[in-house]
Formats: sequence, C-alpha cells, structure tokens
Amino acid sequence: MVHRTRQAVVVAAVVTLVVTSCAEPEHPRSAALPDSVTLREVDGGADFYGRFSPSLPAGADFFPVGLWASSVVDDTRWPIYRASGITTYVEPTPDSDPTLVADAGMTVLSSWGDGTNGRFTADEVDMWAGPGEAAWTGRFPGDGDVCEPVTAKCGYTVLDTLASTADENALTYGNFGKSVLFWGTDEQSRRFVNDYQDVVSADAYWFTDPNICGATEGGVLLAGGTAVPEASCRRAENYGATVDRVRGLVDPPGSKPVWAFVEVGRPFENSPSSITPRDMQDAVWSSIVHGARGVVFFNHSFGGDCRSQHVLLDCDPAMLEAVATTAGRLRDLAPVLAAPVADGLVVASSVDVTARYSGGDLYVLAATPRDGGRVSLELACAPRSPIEVVGESRTVVAGPDGELEDDVPGGLHVYRTSARECVSEPGH
Repeated sequence: MVHRTRQAVVVAAVVTLVVTSCAEPEHPRSAALPDSVTLREVDGGADFYGRFSPSLPAGADFFPVGLWASSVVDDTRWPIYRASGITTYVEPTPDSDPTLVADAGMTVLSSWGDGTNGRFTADEVDMWAGPGEAAWTGRFPGDGDVCEPVTAKCGYTVLDTLASTADENALTYGNFGKSVLFWGTDEQSRRFVNDYQDVVSADAYWFTDPNICGATEGGVLLAGGTAVPEASCRRAENYGATVDRVRGLVDPPGSKPVWAFVEVGRPFENSPSSITPRDMQDAVWSSIVHGARGVVFFNHSFGGDCRSQHVLLDCDPAMLEAVATTAGRLRDLAPVLAAPVADGLVVASSVDVTARYSGGDLYVLAATPRDGGRVSLELACAPRSPIEVVGESRTVVAGPDGELEDDVPGGLHVYRTSARECVSEPGH
C-alpha cells in the first residue's frame, strides 16, 4: 500500500529527549530540569509537513485551521474566512478555484484537481463502505450501490483504489467517522487510521448529533456500551476524548498528526440544538490539550432556522467572531504547540493539561470547564519567580512544593516559566 512505506520516514521523528543537566546555561534546550521530566516530540514531529511535496507550510508558525467543503468561486467569501484565521480549505466544492485560495495565501487539501497542497483521501469511508475488502463499484454515497455484493464491506478497497492513482510524495489527509470511533474493532479501525493517509481525523459532534449519546455510539467510547446521560454527553471534554481515541489507534504511537473536527452549526436536520460559540471554543481547547495538531470546522447547517453551506457567514456573527478569536490564539500558540511535550512536568492536575518546552521556557496549557473554577496543579519543580499567565496580563506564584492554585473563568489558560527558574525538585 502506498502509505505503509511512507510510515518508515515518519517514525524517525518519534523520539524521546531526556534533559537532565545544564553544562552551558546559554543554550536553553540544555537547561536543567527535574529527572522525572522527559521531552517527547509532538505527533509526527515538528517538521512533519516538510517531508512531503506538495504539502502544507512546514514552519513551526503554521497551525492548520481548516474549513470543510466550502466553495471558492469568486472573491465574496474567502477574504472573510482568511481574516478570521482560516488557513486551509479541506475538500472544497468541485467548482472551486484553488488558485484563488493560493493567491490569498491560504492552502487547499482536496481529492480533485491540481494546484493543491496535498490530497484529501475520502470522508467517512469507514461508515459508507465499511471495514472490508470486497469489490468497489466505483460509486460514492448517493450514486448507487457502493460495494459488490451490496451487503459486503469495501472501505479498504476504496482507499487502496484511490491511493493507486495518487502522487505518493504528496501530503494526504483523511477523515473518518463512527465506525473508527465506535462500531469497528480496534484492528479494523487501526487499518483505516494507519494505512491510507499521513494526517488523520474523525468527526463526532457531541453537542449537536441527536444519536451520539446512545449506547452503540458515544456510549461505546465513554460508558462501556451503555447510554451516556445528556449532562455527560453534550460537553466539550468529549472532543478531547475523540482525539484520544484516534491517537490511541495510531501505530507506532505518535507517528502522525491527528486533527480535530468541530461543528459551528447544526450538522443534522434533527440536531437538538446549535453549538454555541463558547462551546465551540471549549471543544477546540479540549482537542488541543489532548494532542490535536490541527482543527477543521464543519461549516454547514442542515437543521434549525438557518440552513446554509456557509454557517459562519450566513447564520451567526458571534460564531464567526469566536472562530476568529480561537484561530488567532492558535496562530499565536503555534510554536508552542509544535514544541516537545514535557512529560512529567505536571504531576497532578484538577483540569486537563498539556505541558510543552519551547525556546527555553516551560508552558502548561490548561483547558478549564465552561463555568471556570480553580486550576490546581502540582509541578515537578518549584519555579523561583512568578509564573506568567500568557495573554492575561498577570502572574501567579507557585508554592515551595510546586503547587499552583489559580481561580479562573472557563477556557484555555497558558502558564509560562523559564526552565532556568524551574531547576529544583519540590522541597529542595
């Protein structure tokens, strides 16, 4: 298969770096850290996109913020999307003009046409064709029978066939759905995730899917096969659980980036409600803290009062503003999100966190619940100076044993300290 051979290149970037001593203080990456802290490359490695051609920008300043299946046929829409921080059109409509996107300094991943920055393989083929190797008719959903015989499963055949005619040097990205997340065996789902694309995601719309709380869907992931109560189901933390599920299928672990999918409207005709701007932001931050290396927004509404293929422009100005704010922060944090993960820096936490080591500084990113509350962290070292809360014009002070307490509103909070200020074990 085309992408099995490519994995050998990707795996080389999955390394663990151990930082233990400081012989030359002027080199930030040599700063002393507690023995319990190890540095691990982010999924795929910081230079992942530079290994393919065509591909997305390779620099650490680029964080993919995608828009799903939107059209670019003139200059009426893309300027607003670009100004809102969208970097990438994912599988734009076939009448779209990729040169308009390129001229705007944005990127395209599509299954059709030339002039794109990589190939999109297929969307949710795990659901509409299923995990199997039966013959494929060449048809897609809505065009007639997909597999031969009609009751068979042919998803692997579909992806093998599409890959056989593709440029094997190009970056590839594929998105999956409920079979990979809920219905398939781990063996079946691993084959989808690992064999056919370089970047992978799976969509689960926890706030708006009318069926996702059921025992055979979200209940498989969250509740051992029992139905999930609404209060536990329709919450932002489950977008992080989706990322965890896909990352847990990647083999070898950490060998490719996993992106997140987040809706901005009502993806189903009978969606119980629309996602709110705040819920969208929290879903993104949960995904990021759980390791997502890109975010794609599902920009369509098929239910409710505003049915549109361009929700952000047609339905809710507050959602567009929230997307712009979120994308701007992702852009600002891009070098940190591409930096090594500092495993063991946070010993205990009351909220979801990830820790990074970037430019000689240590960062802790904490995704706090919607209503906010107290962030309680226990660090593996005790910073000697106040810790900056990035973007909030304030500092906090850690205790002598590395404990940090901070009362905050909901959202993402980023704590930064110099590694040189964090050189002693708690209590020393």
